[in-house]
Amino acid sequence: MSTTLPPEAAEAAARTREEVCALHAELPRWNLVTWTSGNISARIPGTGLFAIKPSGLSYDDLTPQSMVVCSPDGEPVDGDHAPSSDTAAHAYVYREMPEVGAVVHTHSAYATAWAARGEPIPCAITAMADEFGAEIPVGPFALIGGDDIGRGIVSVLRGHRSPAVLMRSHGVFTVGRDARAAVKAAVMCEDAARTVHLARQLGPVEPLPAEHVDALHDRYRNAYGQRSSDQ
Repeated sequence: MSTTLPPEAAEAAARTREEVCALHAELPRWNLVTWTSGNISARIPGTGLFAIKPSGLSYDDLTPQSMVVCSPDGEPVDGDHAPSSDTAAHAYVYREMPEVGAVVHTHSAYATAWAARGEPIPCAITAMADEFGAEIPVGPFALIGGDDIGRGIVSVLRGHRSPAVLMRSHGVFTVGRDARAAVKAAVMCEDAARTVHLARQLGPVEPLPAEHVDALHDRYRNAYGQRSSDQ
């Protein structure tokens, strides 16, 4: 299937396809996926469309042109491949959470182990307070293929500070204002899952006090990193 997008949409789609394709390389780089599992999608600015990884293609074979452009309902409108089997879930998130610019799905080992247990990852280290501002929550079990996964993601993350959710017995879904932010959340989720798991092998792990989590999260959001000269 391939169609011709209007020139303005085609230009925006080309830029988004390039970004989404390039960021897919980060998933195997950080050991977040195996074989062809996992996917990234991102909104195409000014169009109402989004671009997502094709279903079942090797990461080594991905190109910007192989990314599939989909409608708000998750229907493919431009591309030569079938989109990811998680497309309906991504589309549901975009429809219900307009602040979300990208969605990432991984099966990273440690975080998926927590998902298999149906257990949230407690906010027990400062890096978690920084990035997630809370525990990493668990979403309901849902079958792949329809929008049930998307419904579960939205029901958990709407109003929650965490950009990551562990969908029970499935894996990790993260959201972000853009694709890079959503990928970063997936990387940090696996790092937190591994660290807290290792800590629990040594004994009980206590979550950080809520006031410390709030302070750390605020500092990270508003003071960490380089600031522009007019701030």
